[in-house]
Amino acid sequence: MNPLLQDFNTAPFSKISEQDYKPAIQTAIEETKKEIDLIVSNSDTPTFENTTVALDFTGEKLGRITSIFFNLNSAETNDEIQKIAKEISPWLSEFKNDMILNEALFERVKTVYDSKDSLSLTPEQSMLLEKQYKGFARNGANLNDIEKFTLRKIDAELSNLSLQFGENVLAETNAFEMHLTAEKDVAGLPESVKEAANQLAKENKKEGWIFTLDYPSYIPFMTYADSRELRKEISYRCWQKSLSEKRF
Repeated sequence: MNPLLQDFNTAPFSKISEQDYKPAIQTAIEETKKEIDLIVSNSDTPTFENTTVALDFTGEKLGRITSIFFNLNSAETNDEIQKIAKEISPWLSEFKNDMILNEALFERVKTVYDSKDSLSLTPEQSMLLEKQYKGFARNGANLNDIEKFTLRKIDAELSNLSLQFGENVLAETNAFEMHLTAEKDVAGLPESVKEAANQLAKENKKEGWIFTLDYPSYIPFMTYADSRELRKEISYRCWQKSLSEKRF
């Protein structure tokens, strides 16, 4: 059985193969669609429990699987993982639009939202309801059919462009290395840190020290290096990398 479709508290990375992702995501999308269909087909009057809460609990498996995949794509990607990302991103974009632009589902959400003043909700419940309603409204639920069609086209294109942009930024930041040759540039660093950086430089057939965005290199440099300008430079590169990792 696909390990991604089993219940787990910690991602079973040792059991997951690259071939598991696409079928797992396809299955999870279909399961989430069924969860949404159950909400829509409920003949009872929409309530906070049977609509807002029920919708909030949909897609947990899909969210868990995609979180694992895109974190892997950000942290330890390869050509095959990037190929899979290009294939599944349009699926996820289309699924999101299918849910957001589902008129029957939005009507239930809107019915609960319009009656919120009479529901005696807690602050947390009110926040969930407001966030849910605005999530639909701000993503096109109130558009007409022609506008919804246009939105789908734009979202599909944006999904691919966003993925490509993130891959480009990630490739650049992962390739980043700060090569230093002046003793003053490594002032403040413990000897063990300088030795590791010097060894990395030798492996790259260079003199001096090399620092990268890998945590064993980045964190000690940010913690101990005297040079504010160099800390600023490597910190900015790390910030760029974090943006690319959060693009989804």
